[in-house]
Amino acid sequence: MEKESSIHISTEKLDTISQVDTIAVNDPARGSGMVATDDQPKWHEVRSLWQDAVSEFLGTTVLILFGLGGIAQVVLSKNKNGDYQSSTWGFGIGVMLGAYVADKSGGHLNPAITLAFCVYRGLPWRKFPVYLVAQLLGAMTGAVIVYVNYMSAIDNFEGGPYLRTVTGPNATAGIFATYPTKFMTQFGMFFSEFLASTILQFNIFALVDHLKIGAVNLIPLGLFFLVIGLGTSFGWETGAAINLARDLGPRLVTYLFGYGTEVFSAGGYYFWVCIPID
Repeated sequence: MEKESSIHISTEKLDTISQVDTIAVNDPARGSGMVATDDQPKWHEVRSLWQDAVSEFLGTTVLILFGLGGIAQVVLSKNKNGDYQSSTWGFGIGVMLGAYVADKSGGHLNPAITLAFCVYRGLPWRKFPVYLVAQLLGAMTGAVIVYVNYMSAIDNFEGGPYLRTVTGPNATAGIFATYPTKFMTQFGMFFSEFLASTILQFNIFALVDHLKIGAVNLIPLGLFFLVIGLGTSFGWETGAAINLARDLGPRLVTYLFGYGTEVFSAGGYYFWVCIPID
């Protein structure tokens, strides 16, 4: 009986010590400047989200560098150093390398893909605005770099420095954002962009379905062929933006660099078509 009593008392002492230790850790003394454990920010989550944002930013920048760079070389050389197919290859290579660069975040590079993963694949909704901003900033950064690199060629093509046009034989705005051909109707613009975006989404979900192929490392290569296929088959009528960040980001850059408000009004305000679809 005495042994049982002593064991019971010892257990109570251990519980008391444990409680004191817990209080000491979780409830620091007033004025100590320490923050209670329960009140401390979840820094690992914040850091992970920040890394995802940087990942999407860099990946989207790479996408735009190769994509717009290919278009710039074709347009500014008047098809002497490339043609339509080389511009589609530029975007194909860009999305493939961008996906590898943005592996940490999943390599979305596209707000529509991020939205779809939030809806259907359980991606936390708190990540959507972070990814969206990172993708837009990445696209704008890529567009600025391409613009600075080809600025002299743009001046020569346009007919002089500071001349920037959206339509006409010497227009260069199409290097950066998509514009529909003149004969396209509003319905035609919508359907063409909707079709290309639907095909993109459908095939991306097929590529990431690990139960079917299990070839995770080959997904960027699949995206390479997918983007080239979309550009080859559906790019003529509207330019197949299929990506809000890819279109809106560079479009904003052209507005800031002197192309004027026509970058928004051209094609019957076509840019609005890309926002809800892409």
